[in-house]
Amino acid sequence: MDYPNLVAVLLAVAVLASLPAPSQQVKSGDMVVSGSGSESGFDKWVALNQQSYVVNAALYAKKAAGDGGKTLDANLSSAEAAKVTYVVDPKGKGDYTNITEALDAVPVGNTKRVILDLKPGEYREKLFINSSKPFVTFRSDPMDPAVIVWNDTAATLGKEGKPVGTVGSTTVAIESDYFVASGVVFKNDAPLAKPGAKGGQAVALRVFGTKAALYNCTIVGGQDTLYDHKGLHYFKDCVIKGSVDFIFGFGRSLYEGCTIVSVVKEVAVLTAQQRTKTIEGAIESGFSFKNCTIKGEGQIYLGRAWGDSSRVIYAFTEMGKEVVPVGWDGWNIAKPESSGIYYGEFKCTGAGSDARKRVGWALELTDEQAKPFIGTHYVFGDSWLTSPPSDT
Repeated sequence: MDYPNLVAVLLAVAVLASLPAPSQQVKSGDMVVSGSGSESGFDKWVALNQQSYVVNAALYAKKAAGDGGKTLDANLSSAEAAKVTYVVDPKGKGDYTNITEALDAVPVGNTKRVILDLKPGEYREKLFINSSKPFVTFRSDPMDPAVIVWNDTAATLGKEGKPVGTVGSTTVAIESDYFVASGVVFKNDAPLAKPGAKGGQAVALRVFGTKAALYNCTIVGGQDTLYDHKGLHYFKDCVIKGSVDFIFGFGRSLYEGCTIVSVVKEVAVLTAQQRTKTIEGAIESGFSFKNCTIKGEGQIYLGRAWGDSSRVIYAFTEMGKEVVPVGWDGWNIAKPESSGIYYGEFKCTGAGSDARKRVGWALELTDEQAKPFIGTHYVFGDSWLTSPPSDT
């Protein structure tokens, strides 16, 4: 994700401010259509989000009725019934002194919930959990957490003497399914990239596997902090700090009760949700923020479109004064009002939450439009979300 130079940002602000205000939008049933008169599939896009919710709600009800309310998928149920714990302590009082060794001990094709009990301290390790090792849990005490940290950037040279790129800069990469973390700090402590600098992307955490849940974790970096890459993900009571596009990717993810913090005095962009497909094909992707808090320094954009079907929703979220009035940036999308972008807000609060000042192609959601996004049903959580791991 390239950092926009200041001139480009100022030009974007001018363009956004010139677009129709939300008050110029008209309603068609429960669908909002741009006041420009060009429907271009946007009404269909809004309707499909609601239709998807209705279908999924019916499926959940049928499944719960058929199996006594136990909706966990079979693989997960089996894994949770056969838990094992490895203690990782850098002081040598556990089974392993570093996380790399503990992960190496997880068998290929793992079928048990393997809990890595991470004792307090800094773990300067670059970690990768591949798809052959599902059901791994990182557990730590959030009051005295394990801090996993590395300092690669996209410009860092790899073994072959070539830049590792954004993906390669990651401190912790999760490509396995059913990953869980609780109370852990994921960090990329590379120096913050200067505005306009190339190769400054520095990912702290990349989640590519599906059915991943993070509870009370802290994810810290600058540009491209959290690569919400792909799959179903749930972030609960987490703190996420960054500068530009610091939550990005094409995952289908629910952020609930999280604190999102800009760490730069320049312009910050909170999300860059990626989706460049047909409206129908993009229905499975998007970020939903519920009961979150947005704060920090400088000016904060809620998101910019990394693809012409980008989808981000904020509900019941407190927005600090740093959030710019127009809210959103169409980035490289020539006609965001007709591309399939879905940017919406619902009953948000705070000095930066005035939906009346938003760019004309952003939605102030109705109750019905918001329903698909403001529960764990959005990530099909009934079938895979479990309670956070306890200390026992």
